[in-house]
Formats: sequence, structure tokens, C-alpha cells
Amino acid sequence: MINADVNPATPNPTTTRRGLTRRQAVTTLAATGSVAALAACAPGSSGGSSGGDGGGGTLRVSTWGNDSRLKLTQEAAAAFEKANPDIKVTIENTEWTAYWDKLATGTAANDSPDVIQMDELYIAAYGTRGALLDLETVSDQLDLSDMNENMRETGVVDDTFVGAPIGTGNFSVGVNPVLLEQAGVPMPDDTTWTWDDFADIAAQVSTALGAQGIFGFDMFGAGTAELGSWVRQFGQEVFPREGETPVEVDTVTRFFEYANRLIEIGATPPASIQSENTSAALDATLFATNRSAFHLQFHTQISAYAAASGNTLQLLRLPAQSAGESPRMVNKASMYWSIASRTSQSENAAKFIDFMLTDPAATTILTTERGIPAIPAVQEDILPALSPQGTIALEFTQEITSEVVDPPQVTPATASAWNTDFPTIGTEVIFGRTTPAEGAQRTVSTAESLL
Repeated sequence: MINADVNPATPNPTTTRRGLTRRQAVTTLAATGSVAALAACAPGSSGGSSGGDGGGGTLRVSTWGNDSRLKLTQEAAAAFEKANPDIKVTIENTEWTAYWDKLATGTAANDSPDVIQMDELYIAAYGTRGALLDLETVSDQLDLSDMNENMRETGVVDDTFVGAPIGTGNFSVGVNPVLLEQAGVPMPDDTTWTWDDFADIAAQVSTALGAQGIFGFDMFGAGTAELGSWVRQFGQEVFPREGETPVEVDTVTRFFEYANRLIEIGATPPASIQSENTSAALDATLFATNRSAFHLQFHTQISAYAAASGNTLQLLRLPAQSAGESPRMVNKASMYWSIASRTSQSENAAKFIDFMLTDPAATTILTTERGIPAIPAVQEDILPALSPQGTIALEFTQEITSEVVDPPQVTPATASAWNTDFPTIGTEVIFGRTTPAEGAQRTVSTAESLL
């Protein structure tokens, strides 16, 4: 399934042009039987890399991602080593699925990397079981005081700060202006449009360009981010905090009815094509190959789609339920840097994270690769290094900054399976094997059971 990662989903005192001096800067858990082992993890336990804390040594840093991300990460790590010659860094990179298997097994065996690239889907599962260090304990080495507070809070699990957000992702609408022009369809006004408007516009594109195998909108109905955004517009949450309204069956029924309507009017392709598109590599998808005008994604993915399509792509706000209403978009942490609670090098690990998040020697290499930096000053630092498409993503984040609402809580520790459970239900609905009402009931029951 395409996610924010692929696609994604980012030094010694340095004087910036602002004149300020900066410091030097898990479904898999159950599958490997390591849940119980994680419960036994305790900060300060033995394990991790060699080398005394605060001195030299070798830091093991675990990451996932493609070759392009790995190369940039290695370049930034080399800059860190140059600024900190007594600390060596080893990058352990794995593809997405194998990453979580390896991390769960290593954690259970007391062999965690020192620095862990962490995802929203699993941060609570690891954080609630003592596997991740409280980053407040290394605040002398890791200063995130300039980070957007709402974004920083997404790294807090059970009142403990266990993940430093690397970047911001906004679930949004990617649009191919070339296809709209070919279809004779004007660019929609994303400050006023509704989901009904979106359906009609997408259907117009399909009607105009369908003979060429081009659709208005590539897929809808089986994505967790799609559902989360939809129910939030009704003031509900799939996994509510105390005091928030849980998702209701009627809301999910309307979601599935809308998905089916898109197919019926030709706005999206048949379910079989949508299913193939979901499992395709990014550069082979409908949107990436100029065969759909619209695509929902976390907004920094737009650069990867643009590179594949050969066109300059644009970003639009999500449609709202009614004209004039807020689409209730949120900032999502694209991913996090965490520190293993058992590391013997917590201070060096914190120095590394601080460097990667704040120092121009690293940030101007990584730019928006892991999301738009959540620190405004860093956004300024990287702007000259961005491609035109990267600039579009950054400007989109800045444009909607005053409009976003508080982000939802991260996926609860017990709910990592949601990322596979819900797409299964949604796929059954769009194939017509389950009615929208039945699918909605299963969806709500599944969410409740995971809590």
C-alpha cells in the first residue's frame, strides 16, 4: 500500500544568517512475540552500542526508505561525523516491512539500534512499553524549543516525550494541471470546494479523457488517512482521546457510499483497477504516470510523483463536507527520531538527532526528504536548496499553517493492525462484496476492539 514513507512520506556551533548560534548539534511486535519482552524494557538497562555516554563510540542508526533517502541520510551522517570526530555513525537501512520485523526482534533481544527512525503507527506500541528513552532526559543535547508545539506533542506517549518529529505531512489533494487543461476543466477553488464538487470535477475529467485511459481521481475508500480525514470533518475520531467523539456508523456509511458513488459516475476507476493501483510501485501508479488528475497523499510525496510524471504538480486543500466549512486538516508527523531506552550512548544519540533536525550542515542536505521541517527557522534555511516542486510543498504547509486543527492522537499501542484491517474492509465495500452499512459496522466494531 502506498504510504507516506515511499513516497512517505527530511554540527559544531554554526552561525546562521539569522545571527543566532546553534548548538552541536509495531503489528510486527505481536508477530515476533516481542510484546512481552518490550514490557520488560527499562531505561538505563545494559545494551546498545559500545562507548561511554557523552564520549566517543559508534552510533547505530536504523532507518527505512529507498536508495535516494539512504544516500542523503549517509551524507548528513558524514557531516555529523566531521563535526563530531570522536563519534562514528553506522546507518542500518531496511525496506518498510522488514524494518519492523528487525526492530521488534532486536528490541526483544536487547540489541536495539541507538537511534531509531520511528513511525506514527508504532510509536505508542514501543513508547508505552519502555523501549524508547524519555527525550526530556537529554534536553541539554536536544533542543526542540523552536518546534511547533502541536507537532512536538505528537511525539508524546503516556506523558513521555519519546519521539522527536522529523517533519510535517499534510494529507491533501495532489493535482496534475496538465490533465485538467487537456480536459478543459478549470483548477478548482480549494478554499470553497466540497466532496460533491470534487466528485463532479473528477467525473468531468474522466468523461473528457477516458478514451485515453485517464481518470479524474485514482482511488478512494480503502485508505486509513482518507477515513480519518472524513470523520474528523464530522467532529469525530477513529481513536478518540478522552473527551473526543468516537466515530459513528452513520459517518462511515456515508464515507463508503461516497466511494461507491465515485465509481458509479466514473470519477474513479473500477475497484479492480483501484486495487492494482494501491499495490503498484509509486512510479507505476495512475497519478505518477499521468493517468489520473487527482490523488490524495501526504503533501511532501508530491515531489516523487512529479519526478515520475515529468510534470509540475500542484497541491490543494482537502474538500469540505459543505461549502464554507473547514476541511479540518491537520499536521501529521511524517516520522520521528527516537532513542532506545537501553542505549549506553543517550547523549551522543541526542546530539545526532539535534544535528539532523536543526543544523544547516544536515538540513540543507535532507531538505524535505522526510517531510517539511517542523521548525520555522529550518524551513528558512532549506528554502534555497529546494527544487521548484519542493518549494511548492513548503509553501503549501506555510499557507495552511493558520488553518490546521489539533492533530489526533497517534495510533494507540493496541491498534497497529488498523493499517491492514481497515483497507481490507474498504476493499470489500468498493468491490460490492459488502454493503456500505455492513462495512461501516465492521469498521466501527474493529476500531473499538483494537482499543
